[in-house]
Amino acid sequence: MRRSTLLGLRFSIVALSVLGSFASADALVRIHVDLSTQRMQVDSDDGSYSWPVSTARSGYVTPDGTFAPQSLQRMHYSHKYHMSPMPYSIFFRGGFAIHGTYETAYLGHPVSHGCVRLAPANAAILFRMVKAEGATITITGSPPRTPIYARGRERGYARAAYARPRSSNYGFGFFAPPRQQESGGRGWQSDPFW
Repeated sequence: MRRSTLLGLRFSIVALSVLGSFASADALVRIHVDLSTQRMQVDSDDGSYSWPVSTARSGYVTPDGTFAPQSLQRMHYSHKYHMSPMPYSIFFRGGFAIHGTYETAYLGHPVSHGCVRLAPANAAILFRMVKAEGATITITGSPPRTPIYARGRERGYARAAYARPRSSNYGFGFFAPPRQQESGGRGWQSDPFW
């Protein structure tokens, strides 16, 4: 009788662990990043969220596909990009991560080197959910055309050039808008793309 009780107890423990693993599989946070709209949709037991993101700018790539988190770091500093802070990093493929950024003015536009950037408060919420539940990360779409910024030599201001197809008449694969002289010579102050 004692042996049957032990076998029953072992069976119960195995059954509970199997059921627990199925329950945790359903509790995964579903993260969908749409490169076309520069938005992230998050669905979890805590609720649904839709946040603006920044993905890879022209010349860089944010990988598409389905991924699982590889590691989570509360604060990471990029060794590749001048020790740039990456709060609430969720690494999903090699050096690619979803992380917070302090450059929130650029959210909604592709400006990163390949990572998916979020506002720090949203990154903290996502980090907490993924740490508790795990996640599935899906990245789809194609990024919109983005400006390529070049530094002006005379005045130290930024100027934008937009990516163009190689078949254009410009021959360089990009087009820089012509400079316009404004009164006082300070057109760069009124136009950020001057």
